[in-house]
Amino acid sequence: MSEFKEYVPVSDEQLGFFIDSSRCSGCKACQVACKDKNNLEVGRKFRRIYEVQGGGFVPNGQGSYEQNVFSYTLTISCNHCDEPICVKNCPTTAMHKRAGDGIVRVDTSKCVGCGYCSWSCPYGAPQMNEQTGQMSKCDFCIDLLSEGKNPICVDTCPLNAIKFGKVKELREKYGHLSQVQGLPDVTITHPNLVIKPHTGALDKGGN
Repeated sequence: MSEFKEYVPVSDEQLGFFIDSSRCSGCKACQVACKDKNNLEVGRKFRRIYEVQGGGFVPNGQGSYEQNVFSYTLTISCNHCDEPICVKNCPTTAMHKRAGDGIVRVDTSKCVGCGYCSWSCPYGAPQMNEQTGQMSKCDFCIDLLSEGKNPICVDTCPLNAIKFGKVKELREKYGHLSQVQGLPDVTITHPNLVIKPHTGALDKGGN
């Protein structure tokens, strides 16, 4: 079994991510940096780039058609949700949401690798570590936070499209949108995520 290290909460309020999808180019620098920092093998990704596209030609009611084609990229990791289903369905309490900053973590001293958390999460955040036979996921770079540093994805993004902080403050500054085309219904887990949508994303599915 892997060794689990606890850290003192870095905030007295829930932390969250702000993603500016209007800036995201899909370069995957954040994804690569996360994989490198966490020494993840091929196939295991704590942060992933969603490539969302759709639409087509639709009648405009005037005897002709107009197009509503959309395509954009969106970087997503664990959203450290208010109501994380992974925590609710974990039979050993290995998956837990800690008090204070609300970071969702895996206690590897308890994890038996059953995979219930992975099957439950609509964002696909928990992933199997084949070497240890236990679950793993984004932990907000908790080791870097404890040193007063930023999560690796935040510092790596060349377009400054990822920010983090107290989600209350992020929402006051950037709004409350966390539902856009391509993401699960926010009412499932109430993610601590704020999104500035790419052009077309709000019209084609955001609210």
